Amino acid sequence: MKERLEQICREAIGRIESAKELDTLNDIRVAFLGKKGELTSIMKSMKDIAPEERPAFGQMVNKTRAQIEQKMEEMKTRLARQARQAQLKAEVIDVTLPAKKGNLGHKHPNTIALDEVERIFIGMGYEVVDGPEVEKDYYNFEALNIPDGHPAKDEQDTFYINKEFLLRTQTSGAQVHVMETAPLPIRMISPGRVYRSDEVDATHSPCFHQIEGLVIDRHITFADLKGTLAEFARELFGEETKVKFRPHHFPFTEPSAEMDVTCFKCGGKGCRMCKGSGWIEILGCGMVHPRVLKMSGIDPEEYSGFAFGVGLERIALLKYEIDDMRLLYENDKRFLKQF
Repeated sequence: MKERLEQICREAIGRIESAKELDTLNDIRVAFLGKKGELTSIMKSMKDIAPEERPAFGQMVNKTRAQIEQKMEEMKTRLARQARQAQLKAEVIDVTLPAKKGNLGHKHPNTIALDEVERIFIGMGYEVVDGPEVEKDYYNFEALNIPDGHPAKDEQDTFYINKEFLLRTQTSGAQVHVMETAPLPIRMISPGRVYRSDEVDATHSPCFHQIEGLVIDRHITFADLKGTLAEFARELFGEETKVKFRPHHFPFTEPSAEMDVTCFKCGGKGCRMCKGSGWIEILGCGMVHPRVLKMSGIDPEEYSGFAFGVGLERIALLKYEIDDMRLLYENDKRFLKQF
């Protein structure tokens, strides 16, 4: 048995000295010192040895184990040192080389424009409200005074999930949700993504963003609407900006109007940007239709309000003088890094 232990010791030390990697040492440890290793097998044969010889046999096994473990620790230290030296050599840094510049991202032009609009209206006491992009047909059309068969429903042709649900064509549905549940008075804007089956060109997309606003309170008049939107235009485009309201028609407001602002490029004198008119159309607005108030559970005899809607992309295009809406979505870093 002594010869067998000496043979195991020589074999283990030989394999340890020839090891080139730390993982190899672990395999050797398992082979000789593990639960199914050589020394463990030797120890299991102790029951076959005479009782008086067992102490001496145990000492020899422990001595062999100690020799193997000592050699293994020495080799582990040596291999770890070699691996560290190789790593340092491979990862050496040449401090004379030019540094690598990190590319920091920034906000998209749409997000910059939205942050500015939200800042303006929050400053006037408005709340920012989100709404579902997959909306019920009722909230997207009927509750906004657009029943089945109404021409406006054809103009806003959209993508239906089924007969009841669709991808919203406007964020006005969020306003109806608030009118049905929130306490009065209401001052809110609802920005978000909307969908229509438009052809893609320089000014249209089947997916774009709207910001719609709503105010409901006692004694609200068209004068409140004009004053609010005039202040919004001055904050967004500059103190010298003037506004003009033109009669229009929207099913959910009465009376309705479209608002123009003086061209911030030429100051209203006429240029390429405003097509020589001095004015730029910016949004649609009007007094909330009494039928819309009534359908949302609000008494139109006691309360009135106004609403408005503006395309976020339109604000970004005008504010940053971008002539093609598609540039906002092509993810061309040469374009986006300008902002």
